[in-house]
Amino acid sequence: MEKRARILYVEDDPTLSFVTCDNLEQKGYRVDHIGDGQAALEQIKQKRYDVCILDVMLPKMDGFTLAHHIRESDPDVPILFLTARSAKEDRIHGLRLGADDYITKPFSIEELVLKIEVFLKRSRINPDRERKIETIRLGTLVFDPSNLILHQGTTRHSLTHREAALLTLFTRHSNKVIKREEILMEVWGNDHFFNSRSLDVFISRLRKLLKSDPTVILENIHNVGYRLNIPSSEFPEL
Repeated sequence: MEKRARILYVEDDPTLSFVTCDNLEQKGYRVDHIGDGQAALEQIKQKRYDVCILDVMLPKMDGFTLAHHIRESDPDVPILFLTARSAKEDRIHGLRLGADDYITKPFSIEELVLKIEVFLKRSRINPDRERKIETIRLGTLVFDPSNLILHQGTTRHSLTHREAALLTLFTRHSNKVIKREEILMEVWGNDHFFNSRSLDVFISRLRKLLKSDPTVILENIHNVGYRLNIPSSEFPEL
């Protein structure tokens, strides 16, 4: 890697954290391991990270609370929850807080690395594509994919990487139906059941951001997929 990605890894299990850190460092990442949520919060005030991997059950401050603070200080950094909890409600709660993905323990290093790489690829500038994607007009809203921002007048909303990837896909196919499985394969890389549930959460998050312009409608096509209906759009030729 030209620039080694820096990862914040917050986990209080010493055995798991040792093995995970060792494997990630062998893959070429720089890993800052922290054992409790409060210390991790102090760490993020001092450094910027490319990816944050958070256990949910942490001493001093749980992962959900930590994620909330991270989102307040850095709305763009990808957040990946790592937990033994398997309850659907916990997973959905994490996504609603602004997390980008979730892995349930026990997990494979290969799966973790794959998810990290997906986030990093979305963060990097493609050297074969020097021209940045221009802003996209969605009614009275303006979407800036390169900077993960949605504007409306002087109001601006920062998007997570996955929100931006999803909105980019919809704008590329504006006013056309996109099947659920096509969305999952494009944005998540697979159409597993939990990713399908995650999609529902992200659709809800996008609708809240878009509702300030009633002419922009993210429509559910029953048993098929979704369609972004907009009065006009500008998306550059890629």
